[in-house]
Amino acid sequence: MSILVGIDVGGTFTDFVVLQDGHLRVYKLPTTPQDQSRAIVDGLQEMGVLNGVAALEIVHGTTAATNALLERRGARTALLTTAGFADILEIGRQNRPHLYKLHQQRPPQLVPAELRFEVVERLDVDGNVLTPLDDEALAETLDALLATEPESAAICLLFSYRNPDHERRVADALGRRAPDLLLSLSSEVLPEYREYERTSTTAINAYVRPLVDRYMRRLSAALPGSRLRIMQSNGGAIGAEQAGREPAHLVLSGPAGGVVGAFALAAQAIGSGDQGSWMARSAHFVIGDLISSPQSPAPSPQSPIPNPNVITFDMGGTSTDVALCPGQILRTAESEIAGLPLRLPVIDIHTVGAGGGSLAYVDPGGGLHVGPQSAGAIPGPVCYGRGGVQPTVTDANLVLGRLDAGQFLGGTGDLHLDVEAAVAALTRLGAELGALSAQEAALGVIRVANAVMERALRRVSVERGYDPKEFIFVPFGGAGPLHACELAAALGIRRILLPPHPGVLSALGLLMADVVHENAQAILTSAAALQKEPSPLQMLFAHLSNENRAVLHAEGIADPQLEASLDMRYRGQSYELTVALATPISSQTVADAVAAFHALHAQRYGYASAGEAVEVVTLRVQGIGPGTAPEMRYELLGDADPGAAHIGVRPVWFHRDGAQPVDCYLRPQLQPGNRFSGPAMIYQFDTTIVVPPGWNVRVDGWRNLWIERGD
Repeated sequence: MSILVGIDVGGTFTDFVVLQDGHLRVYKLPTTPQDQSRAIVDGLQEMGVLNGVAALEIVHGTTAATNALLERRGARTALLTTAGFADILEIGRQNRPHLYKLHQQRPPQLVPAELRFEVVERLDVDGNVLTPLDDEALAETLDALLATEPESAAICLLFSYRNPDHERRVADALGRRAPDLLLSLSSEVLPEYREYERTSTTAINAYVRPLVDRYMRRLSAALPGSRLRIMQSNGGAIGAEQAGREPAHLVLSGPAGGVVGAFALAAQAIGSGDQGSWMARSAHFVIGDLISSPQSPAPSPQSPIPNPNVITFDMGGTSTDVALCPGQILRTAESEIAGLPLRLPVIDIHTVGAGGGSLAYVDPGGGLHVGPQSAGAIPGPVCYGRGGVQPTVTDANLVLGRLDAGQFLGGTGDLHLDVEAAVAALTRLGAELGALSAQEAALGVIRVANAVMERALRRVSVERGYDPKEFIFVPFGGAGPLHACELAAALGIRRILLPPHPGVLSALGLLMADVVHENAQAILTSAAALQKEPSPLQMLFAHLSNENRAVLHAEGIADPQLEASLDMRYRGQSYELTVALATPISSQTVADAVAAFHALHAQRYGYASAGEAVEVVTLRVQGIGPGTAPEMRYELLGDADPGAAHIGVRPVWFHRDGAQPVDCYLRPQLQPGNRFSGPAMIYQFDTTIVVPPGWNVRVDGWRNLWIERGD
């Protein structure tokens, strides 16, 4: 017997989704920032699944790598690079984050000057040796490096993506001298061109590797007999051992799970007609007993269902992550974390410092600000009663009646919200703003926080040429459903999809993720040459495929699906677009990839130059194996009366005119087919849903809530 567990560690709460015997259970515990594994083990024990009777299959989204970078508390890391290039991290690019800011300070480097060392060697652009590796000088360099007592070392030599021999020899020499020192080689972490990005990515991997490796070992030891996989930034899971070796792939671990889950559930709802005609699966996403009908067959659509256009909105306690999915989950290899370039495949997610725990304050000019500083898990919002004194977004929602202290976390557990403390904190803030009441100050906090999140949503949609009105809005995270309708109204979005457990959707998405490993290799040649003679591409694909299979075989994936893609550009450009490459590779598949590149360039930039020479920069190979997602079953449904879920009326503030009576519902009691109109409050264990006036609610066959504009 096996139990499937998804665990997402956030800045404020650690979320659990447990699938056992066809039942889905959810749980939340405050995160333990000093050691994230403590909250994980405590939560599993409190849910009664650490009994040793059943094997656990755990997929985990972690912020260990992200927090180490954001807080600059990673390992003491040394850098070995080619002589003359020790300052590459300091020089970087000439991009100015703030164009008109005269005095800008760059974030501190992961590797300070005293830990950067030069190796006497040099390759040319094709990987040929210009200056042989000087073993005698290397020994002196290693003496100096080891004297600094680093915990980790990054090795990034010039043009090693063409010829990794020198990097491997340096690593062997250093490994013999310091066998416990963790090493990261650029020829393994990122064998691609662009020296600064390659060095930065390798340094990031080295900087967080000791911390993540210790965390993985500690967690694995605390969960003996369990199969532990870790969510990567690209939306696929990988084993804990591999994650410990390549922690740079984990920087968007948790948010990636949310996007995967939101897109999958939206596709599921749209694919079933979106009208509540079908109900899923032997393990319903509901609280309590499942509703199942094993005798009911799955529907057989006559034609493929198109993937939905979705905007995901993940508002947690510390930050908000948004992603645009125009029929697919978008990925990019050009991301940035904590002011540092990270050239690894990640889901294209934009993050802003606005969450339920974001602190509200008044600046010296009298302006109200919300975030990016957060109260975090400790002390948390004022209403948590753990020592917080500065009001947060959560305190504002509580003061406005949009949170109910009696319904928070299902009205169970040790965390009880202190309404009086929140009112006092907002009253102090209102006094600073000019004799405003606590409720007026709270409305201001919500408006400012919404403005920050609205800008993030516009950045991934409007600024990229997409009309938000054509997308379904999928809010989740503990705080997302509180703000969803107001944000949708600001963007003109008419339809909101709320899955059954939005507060733990990132944890649920982890269970839906495939097992994925990606590798890549720089090519830097013309597409015409590869179209004429594709054998070099075929040989490189075979090599990368073998490496990919070896990693996935260790994860129990016997026959992974292998997909290839090419980074391409017009000759002279400094940026690339990634297009799929069909296999087996041939002259025709290369030609098809070139045609796809022209089409994608026209879509992205408004023009294409079919007569221009096209360069192939990088070959990427992705190996995919099935994850642990359970199978679906379906059931026909009828309409139902929402009266059984109605628990009363309470006053809620939506504007400065005062509170108005609002109908309140318990979501676990809502049935497929229920319909009602706002204003309404809907309570469930993992979140609270605010439905302002002018919005209508219906429950579909998957127990999703569809919230739609009344006009």
